[in-house]
Amino acid sequence: MLSVSVVVPIYNEQENVQPLYEALNAVLPTLDRDYEIILVDDGSSDDSLAEMMSLAERDSAVKLVEFRGNFGQSAAMLAGIQQASGDVIITMDGDLQNDPADIPDLLAKIDEGFDLVHGWRKDRQDALVSRKIPSRIANRLISKVAQFPVNDLGCTLKAVRREVAQELELYGEMHRFIPILASWRGARCAEIVTRHHPRRFGTSKYGLSRVTRVVLDLITVKFLIQFLVSPMRLFGVLGAVSCLVGLASGVATIVMKLANQVDMTGNPLLLLAVLGTIVGVQFFGLGMLGELGSRIYFAVRNKQPFAIRRLINFDAETNSVSGSATVPHVARRRAA
Repeated sequence: MLSVSVVVPIYNEQENVQPLYEALNAVLPTLDRDYEIILVDDGSSDDSLAEMMSLAERDSAVKLVEFRGNFGQSAAMLAGIQQASGDVIITMDGDLQNDPADIPDLLAKIDEGFDLVHGWRKDRQDALVSRKIPSRIANRLISKVAQFPVNDLGCTLKAVRREVAQELELYGEMHRFIPILASWRGARCAEIVTRHHPRRFGTSKYGLSRVTRVVLDLITVKFLIQFLVSPMRLFGVLGAVSCLVGLASGVATIVMKLANQVDMTGNPLLLLAVLGTIVGVQFFGLGMLGELGSRIYFAVRNKQPFAIRRLINFDAETNSVSGSATVPHVARRRAA
């Protein structure tokens, strides 16, 4: 059976830490799998850290990652993923709105052969105007732009194989795009309906202010998915269009001059011809710089623009070099 690491970012959730642990401890021992609970303190200013320290002292299955400051949910999730030793990583919020009782269903889909399973809060227990409506609009927009079918991209409750999770680079607010980023790397993804509870303690850390960040991150994700490996495909097209507009405007200016003796210096098409040519050359330059940057990115970080699921009949050394070898790990605790 695949072992499990549960990663929970925590930020000012002192009232929820103990109930969350109790809810997890009611589910994880029944799985008959090795498991660990990784709590990541994202610079909490209340007594959340003390609560987590107390749990870690009592239970060796509880691991704690303490940040020096508040770096955000994406950073906290990435830190937890990097420290995880389980074959499957479960991510969830620390506010008790996600239900640990859904973990067995997530793992069942993983056992079917999926690489990532994300939750769908179909009956979401949040404010209609400030949370549910913006979320529905954002999910439809993201699904259309990214061409990724999804009902609830904002649900933190997910199960993902460790080798897939550790390939992800989560910066800014990218944690909400994990399924899209994983799918881009060839992961097989599935979505299942999960429970969602109203917040019992504390206050939400999200509001309408996140809409702008989501839109900007969506633009970034769209670029990463389609143009990271070859930026010239984007900037080259834009440059070609700009140059064609400039060329057409220049030809039109000359024709107007020859046919009607129109003063070229007072013709706005002449300015458009110059502007189009200059902008086109700049786009081509950006494309070349992007191509160079892309190659440096993959070379310096020792990354490849592909992901291998498995190798068959290769020796251990080849597997190790390709990054496909199974890495031994030590699970933290197993149910009795």
